[in-house]
Amino acid sequence: MSKQISEQTYWLGIDLGGTKILAEVYDQDFKLAGSKKRKTKAELGQEAGIERLIKTAHDAIKDAGISNEQLCGVGIGCPGVLNLQTGVLIKAGNIGWYDVPIKELLEKEFGVPAAVANDVDAGTFGEYVCGAGKGASTVFGIFPGTGIGGALVYEGDIFRGNKWTCMEIGHFQVVPNGAQCGCGRKGCLESVAGRLAISTAASAAVIRGQAPWLSENVGSDPALIKSGALASAVENGDKIIEQIIIDACTALGEALGGIVNLLAPEIMVIGGGLAEAMPELYKKHVWKAMQPKIMDALQGSCKLKIARLGDHATALGAAAWVRKQESK
Repeated sequence: MSKQISEQTYWLGIDLGGTKILAEVYDQDFKLAGSKKRKTKAELGQEAGIERLIKTAHDAIKDAGISNEQLCGVGIGCPGVLNLQTGVLIKAGNIGWYDVPIKELLEKEFGVPAAVANDVDAGTFGEYVCGAGKGASTVFGIFPGTGIGGALVYEGDIFRGNKWTCMEIGHFQVVPNGAQCGCGRKGCLESVAGRLAISTAASAAVIRGQAPWLSENVGSDPALIKSGALASAVENGDKIIEQIIIDACTALGEALGGIVNLLAPEIMVIGGGLAEAMPELYKKHVWKAMQPKIMDALQGSCKLKIARLGDHATALGAAAWVRKQESK
């Protein structure tokens, strides 16, 4: 099914998210040629969601002004549980998708090879190819959001298990018998340092009268206390919100210190809305918490960087990943 790769070929990358579907077309130099974004609208159901994904991809190709004959491959970064051998999205609970043969669907629709990756794997690969991890041999990516995802690019390949994605640092237990995590266990890192945990703590601070700016401008609904609102609260003097974020960064940094001892990555990239909204605060306190946890022999071996690609990371990484598979 593969096409000969030439200067006139393009690669389609798709970011399937809980709130948005983003499709982007890249040329051979990973310059953006066309894009389309629309809401996922998970409430419409799985079949309608798949139709929206396919339409978004076709619209991106149209926006790029290219023909299907110029398309060499399509990659997609998906949330949830994937069987990487078969290309089946087994479960993406946040959008209500189950047992979707996503690789097969994309290959049938576009007539080109498709590659399926976890969304954090794809985002980290994007940062490795064109972002904060460019030029490094080993890059560990961590993306704190509602949950906390991790990924490793090792010498140009996404590190993964036999069938499944791995590097689930968000489900490291950091507080014995701690808060309930969405995975069903207690005390996971994301139950302490994920955006949901931070927003919940910030909501409590509003209710207690400790965060006047956030109270006046956003309110106490955790669903409305997003990354931008948290950053604005810090900028406008809500000290308790700043401390909540520092505490989350400390927990994250302590976990990452252990990752340095385990994997010795050349670069660690922190992405996601929280880090990108407050890059200096995040980097400072994560780095500070990492250092005491890193063994002496590895001190200074790893750089910590904030992601550079923003919303483009997963789509670009998915496009780059399918290109790599077809170039082998």
